[in-house]
Amino acid sequence: MRHTSFLAMFALGILSGASGALAGGYVAPVAAPVVTPTVEVAPVGDWAGGYVGGSIGYAFGGDDEIGLDRYVGDTRVERNTGLGQADLKGVNAGLHAGYRWQRDNWVFGPELWVEGGSIDGSDSFLLDGVETELESSVNYMVGLQFKTGYAVNPQTLVYGTAGAVYGDFDYDLGTAAGSETASFEETGYSLGLGVERRIRDNLSVFAEWQYRNFGDTDVDFGDDTDRLVSGATPEHHNIKLGVNFSF
Repeated sequence: MRHTSFLAMFALGILSGASGALAGGYVAPVAAPVVTPTVEVAPVGDWAGGYVGGSIGYAFGGDDEIGLDRYVGDTRVERNTGLGQADLKGVNAGLHAGYRWQRDNWVFGPELWVEGGSIDGSDSFLLDGVETELESSVNYMVGLQFKTGYAVNPQTLVYGTAGAVYGDFDYDLGTAAGSETASFEETGYSLGLGVERRIRDNLSVFAEWQYRNFGDTDVDFGDDTDRLVSGATPEHHNIKLGVNFSF
């Protein structure tokens, strides 16, 4: 009898353990969550908006070869080439204003500038045995250019320029007996490259190279009966340093 009771209790314990395991069910293993790294987008800075500024520059590298043709009426009676060089060079100062738009790192917009200073070039030569001097000088220039740049970081912008430029010039032809000044105006084109560096939110500094080409213009000295004609080519390069105030 005692043997039977022990077997019964043993069987009851097995059944109780089995029912507990069935009641708990299957527990799936817990996998560690996958962490996706955050990709940070580098800031590009805000270059959009209006700005004004000023600059100081130096003009150089002209290619204005002096040549004088003598005309009697409409007939050329004498041709003189390769007399010298009247290449423009000198210090200048300018003011400018512009506006920029920005798309991601690309920055673009128009700029209007005006410039003047001590830009001139001269050379002396013998003309028909007489010591003669010809001087070319710039009174002022006005340009409208379009600038396209790329912000390499929030503080630095590199850019290129292309535009139209208007110039007012004087040519002076003189000898010991006196001189004559002929003024002329011409429109040409400009091309340039530059870099601008922001030093605070509304103030930046820049350095820019620009090439200006005004073509070839005939400049007359004398009158219709006896005159000298010179071909003026006041092209030159200009390097300038300046500041921009944005708003």
